Amino acid sequence: MAVLNVTPDSFYDGGRRADAIQAVADGIAMADCGADIIDIGGESTRPGAAEVSEAEELSRILPVIRELRKEIPLPISVDTYKSTVARAALDAGADIVNDISALRFDPAMAALVAREKVPVILMHMQGTPRTMQANPQYSDVVREVRDFLAAQLYEAMDAGVSADAIIIDPGIGFGKTVEHNLQLLRGLSVLAALGPPLMVGVSRKTFLGKILNLEPDQRLEGSLAAAVAAALAGANLLRVHDVGETSRALRVADALRFGVTQS
Repeated sequence: MAVLNVTPDSFYDGGRRADAIQAVADGIAMADCGADIIDIGGESTRPGAAEVSEAEELSRILPVIRELRKEIPLPISVDTYKSTVARAALDAGADIVNDISALRFDPAMAALVAREKVPVILMHMQGTPRTMQANPQYSDVVREVRDFLAAQLYEAMDAGVSADAIIIDPGIGFGKTVEHNLQLLRGLSVLAALGPPLMVGVSRKTFLGKILNLEPDQRLEGSLAAAVAAALAGANLLRVHDVGETSRALRVADALRFGVTQS
């Protein structure tokens, strides 16, 4: 899953796409580099990020979704927790809803996903983007994240979402310390045992910067190492900024796991 943010303040690529033309060109390039899904976001969810209005979020993402839909056959995901934004994005050509709140922030989101019969990604987060890194605490982070995801999985199904339309995400960096993130990556097999496909996002994140003492633009190697580790531990989908590099690294990881090589 390629990250295509159209925001001024995302932690790594914020402000890099001043208009829809640039964003669409970047999306096409990501597809050419090996992306399987393009994830478009119009509101930053980095720690402490300010909320944006629905109107602003829509003004950022809809032109990109409409034009990219014309250019590429890949599934397009919309990164939002607002049902009205998700509704408009689906109408514009998006195929998947990526909800960092796991259907908690907007009571209408579950019904929308069920009605439209589209895949949904349910992510764990302690707190909100504004508060999540204030003082995250767990007695057993792997167990607590597993239990949360299981509860939201059943809540989604109770709302009418098909079990085979749900993807789960442990929310690396969302209300977690460095050690919490490492424990989750070591424990991915526990989360994978829940059943749904498992998505993991480690790309360029702060925990890598703290391990390496490097800024986001210097974290490529750390991102690749963490992505391969996640794949070997059971992740089915990796959300990344560096599509070509990660795609090649994951081909090696797949060869290690499955004995499959590609020319």
